[in-house]
Amino acid sequence: MERKIAKELLTFIAQSPSTFHAVQSITDILDQNGFHRLSECGQWTLAPGKYYVTRNRSSVAAFYIPEHEFSNYQIIACHSDSPAFKIKEHGEIVVDRAYTKLNTEVYGGMLFAPWFDRPLSVAGRVLVREDTRLVTKLVNVDRDLLVIPNLAIHMNREINSGYTYNAQKDLLPLFGDENAKGTLMDIIAESAGVSRASIAGSDLFLYNRMAGTIWGSDGEFLSAPRLDDLQCTFASLKGFLCADNPDCVSLFTVLDNEEVGSSTKQGAASPFLSDVLRRINRTLGGDEEDYCVRLANSFMVSADNAHAVHPNHPDKSDPENRVYPNRGIVIKCSANQKYTTDGVSSAIFRTICERAKVPYQIFANRSDMAGGSTLGSISNTQVAVNTVDIGLAQLAMHSPYETGGVRDTCFMSAAAEAFYHTRISCEADGVYVVHQDDHRRQSPV
Repeated sequence: MERKIAKELLTFIAQSPSTFHAVQSITDILDQNGFHRLSECGQWTLAPGKYYVTRNRSSVAAFYIPEHEFSNYQIIACHSDSPAFKIKEHGEIVVDRAYTKLNTEVYGGMLFAPWFDRPLSVAGRVLVREDTRLVTKLVNVDRDLLVIPNLAIHMNREINSGYTYNAQKDLLPLFGDENAKGTLMDIIAESAGVSRASIAGSDLFLYNRMAGTIWGSDGEFLSAPRLDDLQCTFASLKGFLCADNPDCVSLFTVLDNEEVGSSTKQGAASPFLSDVLRRINRTLGGDEEDYCVRLANSFMVSADNAHAVHPNHPDKSDPENRVYPNRGIVIKCSANQKYTTDGVSSAIFRTICERAKVPYQIFANRSDMAGGSTLGSISNTQVAVNTVDIGLAQLAMHSPYETGGVRDTCFMSAAAEAFYHTRISCEADGVYVVHQDDHRRQSPV
């Protein structure tokens, strides 16, 4: 089962070369499982059933409306984006009348070196004119198209002693010879199935073409592009599709732009999640007081991968709070609230995992090293609910080819399913009830 789900994850990642494709992959699965698509720009009429809505085609929120009046929201939030290179407008540069390279800029904090000397291509979206309409079309140039070539060691003999990469000079990909100038948008148009003249705008990114793989002495590891955060996204979606809690609105959301701070109309700092929750409450007859009560009884899991102890650099991890692939869900803690986990949310989530017999481990950064952050605390500025930050242990985070554990996708899926079958309520400030339903149904993913 673990190997089967790991292969499903790698297929999902292969189908998701950009944030727009990741959301399309998610909505395809939701469509196949009977979810009804809503539009933010239309009126909502909700009855018991399954729904989803997208924003910017790069964020999505899906939810179940129960048969009876609900008491709270049970939310898992992940993110759809990964560090990458974005192609600028006027994206082709000719060098020495011999080469054409692409003019790119850095999106997110990434490891630069692993992008060199590997097959790359382009994916994203274009906006196409159709009479008076502008219509989004996804683009995936499904062939090896680009390489960022390294400078030979003979020309930089100090490279192995350390090097500071310049994003404008060192990291631009080779696209073709001098005759390639002016052909990029022809290739994009062909891939999108439209005419070049009809393209009015685009958001295009480079992606690593190397396929994901399962490896190790006993097949215990997997490596793939965009493991952060598509591993948590896929596993959480599997658990969400089993949700049938009669007391709660079960909600799964995937938000864009986490890698650049979330401060966009479709990021965790936007009102997207709040808008969805408020519209559910209002459409089902609730007023502002009902919304506040339901929110006070709600709980969110912010799911974004975590740093495993590195086999060559174990000293970079905390002496005691050390996490490893294949050893279970990682609960992430930070005194400065880079992760939103506190004593309350940790206790609630540990209780859920223990009842579901899902292993978990605790992560904290070394006290003398600043760690990363994720969307939990940012989202709490818009939707203030008890929230736990979790993830799956991985190596080489923000590389274009990351490594994790084969077993962990199963652990995350089981934890998500258990979470959605749990009713969490606040009896008083500081007093919480965690009631878990024993009913389960098999995930249809």
